[in-house]
Amino acid sequence: MKDEVRTHMSHLTQRSIPERGWTASIHGLICGILFGLTLIVSGCDGTPNDVAANKSDEVESPSGLVTLPEEESSRVGLVVQPVTRSEFRTHRDFPGIVQPNQRNVIEITTLVRGRVVEVYADLGQQVKANATLAILYSSELGLAQSAYLKARAKLNVAEQSYSRAKFLLEEKVIGEAEAQRRQAELLSIQAEANEARDRLKLLGMNPEEFRRLEESREIRSVVQIVAPFAGRVIERKLTRGEVVETTENLFVIADLSEVWVLANIPEKDIPFVHTLQTSGGTHADVHLNAYPDETFKGRITYVGDVLDPSTRTMQLRLELPNTDGRLKPEMFASVRLYSKSQDARLAVPEAALQRDQGRTFVFVQQNANEYEVREVEVGESNGTLTSIIAGLHEGEPVVTHGAFVLKSELLKKQV
Repeated sequence: MKDEVRTHMSHLTQRSIPERGWTASIHGLICGILFGLTLIVSGCDGTPNDVAANKSDEVESPSGLVTLPEEESSRVGLVVQPVTRSEFRTHRDFPGIVQPNQRNVIEITTLVRGRVVEVYADLGQQVKANATLAILYSSELGLAQSAYLKARAKLNVAEQSYSRAKFLLEEKVIGEAEAQRRQAELLSIQAEANEARDRLKLLGMNPEEFRRLEESREIRSVVQIVAPFAGRVIERKLTRGEVVETTENLFVIADLSEVWVLANIPEKDIPFVHTLQTSGGTHADVHLNAYPDETFKGRITYVGDVLDPSTRTMQLRLELPNTDGRLKPEMFASVRLYSKSQDARLAVPEAALQRDQGRTFVFVQQNANEYEVREVEVGESNGTLTSIIAGLHEGEPVVTHGAFVLKSELLKKQV
């Protein structure tokens, strides 16, 4: 190529150019072209530059051996364990919330309109079964008791009148029509008495109170609001002196010795729940933000039959014992469900895996001082162990603790 350039230059210089300035300009241009061609030719004949070589070294995958003296390995606490096959399970965590056991929650209302005279139960108080929570004064109850007593009195008179009519009819003192009239009056008054009794039942009177009313004939317009079972008052919605209606909730009582945890399971993770059921398991781990270092065992009692169309999630319910009262309704929780156990899977501790530039590798011990860098293909992880798909064989000794020290030595070696 150099000879061709020189020949071309000689032809140009032999041409006649009338002006001296043009000759100098052309000569300078030709020299520049010649210099550029010389650089190109030398580049083609030369070797790759050092920068490209350095970049190639940087992207090279981790390989080779890392040497670390045995004394240094002991000092930094390197732990080497053989790779083994064992049962492997993954898990998923789902958000949940603590709720009262709805079977042990009751909203207490009044069956009669009245004015609050006394309130004995306070918010958060533990109450016993049949304990008096509040007392109401109700004129409506007094009027209903009065109507019942009047109906009972009229019924007594009607019964005696009909009994006399039957006797007189047998003695032929009165006619059949008169006896039938008195029987009709008795039936009508019986219906009124039954209606008055049912009215009092609807207002909450029990058989004991009916006996007291019939024996003493004393009208009591006081209504006792009582707890149907033992529990804690979690809501109180009345004050002394106010008038309450039958549609209002006065108290909410809950037995919190057992609580629910409700979780929402995304559609893609439903197999975790189904796998748990078909394998015979009925429990799951529950973690609470309030007690991060503790794990609670919950029993699965309900799996949703339909999905929420807006969130595409399925509801899951667990029951947890709460005898000490530490679990409060509305606490945030996390429900952990495990997959079906996978037999004979190679797995290594998460700490054994090292990552660099998108690659995952481990250190396999060759002897007391040398460790081989081995790139591996990993599968699922359960937070403690990670399954190995390729790159390792059962029984190979792998560094499971302190591998970051060997990674540092590897990076220094590459630099």
